[in-house]
Amino acid sequence: MAVSPTPKLTPANFPSLDALQHLGPFAVALSGGADSTALLVACAIRWPGRVHAVHVHHGLQAAADGFEAHCVGLCERLQVPLVVQRVNAAHAAGESPEDAARQARYRALAEALQCNWGGHIQHMALAQHADDQVETLLLALSRGAGLPGLACMPAVAERHGLTYHRPWLNVPGQVLRDALKAADEAWVEDPSNTDTRYTRNRIRAELLPVIEQAFPAFRQTFARSASHAAQAQALLQEVAEQDLQQVGHPPAIKALQLLSEARQSNVLRYWLVLEHSQASAAQLQALLVQVKACTTGGHHIDIKVGRGFVRRDGAVLRCYNL
Repeated sequence: MAVSPTPKLTPANFPSLDALQHLGPFAVALSGGADSTALLVACAIRWPGRVHAVHVHHGLQAAADGFEAHCVGLCERLQVPLVVQRVNAAHAAGESPEDAARQARYRALAEALQCNWGGHIQHMALAQHADDQVETLLLALSRGAGLPGLACMPAVAERHGLTYHRPWLNVPGQVLRDALKAADEAWVEDPSNTDTRYTRNRIRAELLPVIEQAFPAFRQTFARSASHAAQAQALLQEVAEQDLQQVGHPPAIKALQLLSEARQSNVLRYWLVLEHSQASAAQLQALLVQVKACTTGGHHIDIKVGRGFVRRDGAVLRCYNL
């Protein structure tokens, strides 16, 4: 019985990667799942010799060694240099397991590039796609997020001294799986992806199919809303930067009082980010009330904000982190 030849891989098998065309040597964050496998294969086909890979071994489940083995074999076959970075992604009490794993992963990716290949690679490609973007938006809505949360994942972002690129944010996840199948490429299924104890998995398994039935174009329309939110947030940051120049750093209370409440809120939130702090909506509202009421020299301000406090210090506000 004749054996069908393995399909020839070409860039046309996969969605466009033109967003990465301008980069020199770069790395792909390779988990071993369908999305990152598709990204690595597509990049390695289009730019042989330019692409590197980093696999983060979280050590959180028995299948982790299988992920690593898949990544090692794939990279050897594609002749892509690979670094395996091992991390302890266990979460602390009260911390989200998903958030802890994500933070550990970003730290590991940055460390891998800083410590390997001469430290000359400053760009990392990530395989998040349109479904991931929709899940992020729905999570943000469920938490009552403001514009920064509703803006979701940017196509390009700076973090830990690296530039991250997400070229497939407008591509449905199924398209990537279909491309891998057509190219006869295997991937590893993460057993935790079917665990509906995690909110993102519940959204993916239970909510997205219902939304797709009601709104077939939801990936495109939701992405457009996220893009509008990102643009609005960029404008608010520009206003905040200008207002902070006016009120000072640290901000002067009397100068703050000359601004509208909306601009006070905007500039204070921006100032707190610069101070490595973040206020909840309730904390920020309490701070605004105190700023408005501060009309005498003896007025006391001491508001809990994030893990620290904002306190009055004479004519200005200061942030004290614990």
